Amino acid sequence: MSFQNFSLLSIFLVCLTSCKVQYRSTAFDNKSVAVRYNDDSNWAVFEGKTSDGKYVGRGTDSLLADVFFVYPTLLIDHKDTSWNASIEDTAIRDGVKKWIIPYQAAAWASAARIFVPYYRQNHYRAFFEPHLGQGGQQAKEFAYNDVKAAFQYYMRYENKGRPLILAGHSQGAMHLKKIAQEFFDGTELQKQLVAAYLIGTRVLEDDFKHLKPLTSAEQTGGYVSWNSYKKGNLPKYADWYKGAVTTNPITWDNSTTSDLSGHKGLLYYDEQLISSSLSVEVIDGLLWVSLPKVPKRFWVSFIKDYHRFDISFFWQDINENASLRVKEFLTQK
Repeated sequence: MSFQNFSLLSIFLVCLTSCKVQYRSTAFDNKSVAVRYNDDSNWAVFEGKTSDGKYVGRGTDSLLADVFFVYPTLLIDHKDTSWNASIEDTAIRDGVKKWIIPYQAAAWASAARIFVPYYRQNHYRAFFEPHLGQGGQQAKEFAYNDVKAAFQYYMRYENKGRPLILAGHSQGAMHLKKIAQEFFDGTELQKQLVAAYLIGTRVLEDDFKHLKPLTSAEQTGGYVSWNSYKKGNLPKYADWYKGAVTTNPITWDNSTTSDLSGHKGLLYYDEQLISSSLSVEVIDGLLWVSLPKVPKRFWVSFIKDYHRFDISFFWQDINENASLRVKEFLTQK
C-alpha cells in the first residue's frame, strides 16, 4: 500500500461523509440465491489463511481461539444503483485484501485463527433517509443474512467448542451486534465468548439483556465499542452517539483519558507500527482522539472524523488486548 493511495482514500471518504452526495438508486429487488459458504472462495480468510494460502500473522497450530471478523462498508460509489454488493465483486474483494486484512483483521491474528467471510454488504446509502425507507432496510437485512449464514457455517463445521472472538468495524460491527443478540445474549454460546469487539457502530447497554460492556483489560464474556473523532470536535450528528458505550482502547477500563505513553501503537501506511503517538478522551458516546504524532501527518490534520481509523489507530493495543483476554479465558477453564 502506498502513502499516496492511503491518503487519497482517506480524503475521498471525508468528502463522502461530509458532503451532500446525490445517490442514484433503484427499487429493492432480491432474486439472488444463498451464498455457499462451504466454498472456500467465499471466504477472504479461512482458518487464518487468505485465499492465496498465506497466513495472516503467524501460523495457526498454536492458537486455541478463533475470531469471526466482518469488514466495513466498501460499497460506496454514489453512481452505483445496486443495493447490495455481488459476492464476486472484484473491487470489494481487492479492498478487503489490500486494506481490511492487514489494517483491521490482522490486529487479532496473534490471539486467534481468523475467519473473514465475503458477504453481499449493503450500499452506504442504505444507512440514510430517504434511501433507508426506499429499500435500505431490506438491503441491510439481506447483508445480515449472509453474515448469519457464514457464522452458522463456521459454528457447525469449524468452531468445535473453541473460544470465540467476534470482531468487526462499522457495517461489519452492526451485523455482529445482531449476531451477538441472536446467538450469544443469555445463551449457552455466551460461555464460549471471549469478547465482542463491536467497533465503529452505535451500541447501547440496553441492546443486550445479559451481555455487558467489558471494563477491564482481562475481562471476558462481554463486549467493547467505540467511535473515534478528532479531539475538540463534534460531528453534526453527535446526538446519534449520545449514550453509546465508549470503551477506552488504550486502558480498557473506566478511565476517561489516557496519555501518549500508554498507546501501544497505530498501524500507519506501509504497515509501519508507531507507538506513543496519540491520547484519547472518552466523552458521551464518542472517543476523542488527539492528532497522531506520525510522519507526514499534514493530510491527517484536515480530517475530523476518524471513523476509518477506529481500528488502525489502536492496532497494537487491540493485538495485545485480544491475546490477554484469550489467555485469561483459557485460564478460567
